[in-house]
Amino acid sequence: MNFNQFLDFELFSFQNAHIKVGNLFWMAVVLLLAWLTVWFIKFVIYRQVRRRGLDRGSMVAIVQLISYLVYTIALVLLLESLGLKISVLLAGSAALLVGIGLGLQQVFYDLVSGIILLFEGTIRVDDVVEINRDLVGRVKHIGLRTSKIETREDTSIIVPNSKFISGDVVNWSHFAKSTRFKVGVGVAYGSDVQLVKSVLLSVAQGHKELEPSPAPFVRFCAFGDSALQFELYFWTSETFGVENIKSDLRFAIEAKFREHGISIPYPQIDLHIKDRAVG
Repeated sequence: MNFNQFLDFELFSFQNAHIKVGNLFWMAVVLLLAWLTVWFIKFVIYRQVRRRGLDRGSMVAIVQLISYLVYTIALVLLLESLGLKISVLLAGSAALLVGIGLGLQQVFYDLVSGIILLFEGTIRVDDVVEINRDLVGRVKHIGLRTSKIETREDTSIIVPNSKFISGDVVNWSHFAKSTRFKVGVGVAYGSDVQLVKSVLLSVAQGHKELEPSPAPFVRFCAFGDSALQFELYFWTSETFGVENIKSDLRFAIEAKFREHGISIPYPQIDLHIKDRAVG
């Protein structure tokens, strides 16, 4: 048996499709070519990202879309090589597809949401996002149905893409490199408010991860029940690790307040006891 006869050897058949060794060989070649094509495209694009400093999130989205397109074309070619016509398959399974579609509405919604995300670029890889005001994390991967988010606790969470489309999402990395945050503190009544303001600003100016421009500022917020309420506002590009920055600022504020004799009061509660005569 020569090589051509070996490739023409029929393994099995069903309906009008005849599966031969050559079909399997052709399938392996197509899959290999598809994988090499995707690998080469990734190599070229990521090389341009490193050399020209392009936006990595956009490039990842482009690579993802091209990968899906290449593998879809490869799948169609494989089915055609087996003698299966795509149009006939779709027509014959229309009722089945309708039933599957009704049962997998949420899955399709997530798939469509993933395509929208990849095309629009509103959410990109490495963006820091907040979902529904309770989940903050850095986007590590955007897939066609789900995305992977790394939280501040170093845990990975798989999020359906529909959450980004229909949910309340804050993208801290989308418009500006730095974001404004605040740290609140209360001081005792009778404190020198100008000294409090000066101390808070000196603490902010001494932290290396805060942006010098826009400059930090202090807001006198309210006359509280037991304290004068102040807020220190600052800008930083380290949005993902901002809770650690806030902790550093609170440590420094407490130390500076002790150094300058500024007290942070305990909450005060006035308790009135009425003496009622017995008998």
